[in-house]
Amino acid sequence: MSRILAGHFQLQDEVDAARAALIQAGFPDSRISAFFVNQPGQHDLHELGGDRDMSPGAKETPEGIAEGAAVGAAVGAGVGAAAVLVTGPIGPVVGALVGAHVGSLYSLNKMKGAGESEEVEPGEGSPHENLRRPRQPGMLIAVALDGVADREKALATLHELGARNIEEAEGTIVNGDWQDFDPLSIPVLVA
Repeated sequence: MSRILAGHFQLQDEVDAARAALIQAGFPDSRISAFFVNQPGQHDLHELGGDRDMSPGAKETPEGIAEGAAVGAAVGAGVGAAAVLVTGPIGPVVGALVGAHVGSLYSLNKMKGAGESEEVEPGEGSPHENLRRPRQPGMLIAVALDGVADREKALATLHELGARNIEEAEGTIVNGDWQDFDPLSIPVLVA
């Protein structure tokens, strides 16, 4: 496993020019990998499509729905019992509608994480994981580095060519293939 620098480009021609420039800078072609990164959610990592079994923001959904249903049932029963004296047989219907509405509001409040600041830096396992910035789609060219001198040389080359969102990672590039690339990993951007 080695350090890898990767830069994003929009066009295939830009990636071809970056590959040529990296080779000219002394990097072997076998340690350079170029490929297209799909939009978030379109990496087809699961049999039925998508990237995850469950959205990071939906982890508390089952509990929120259960609590919302319980609150809604209690409110609905109270409203229905009170309304039956005034409205007759329509009272339970009104009670059910009011209870469903209150329950949905309660469960939405639970799922949203009321009172939590959204300024917290998101990370894997964080309650704010759904706020993390995903890897941008587009062409990506990556180069495996041998040391600090390689890092500076590759970084300067990518900057000169106008690479966007230059990121640093650890991984393995063999014969031009970044074998352990994870499109869902949080990119560590380099200035």
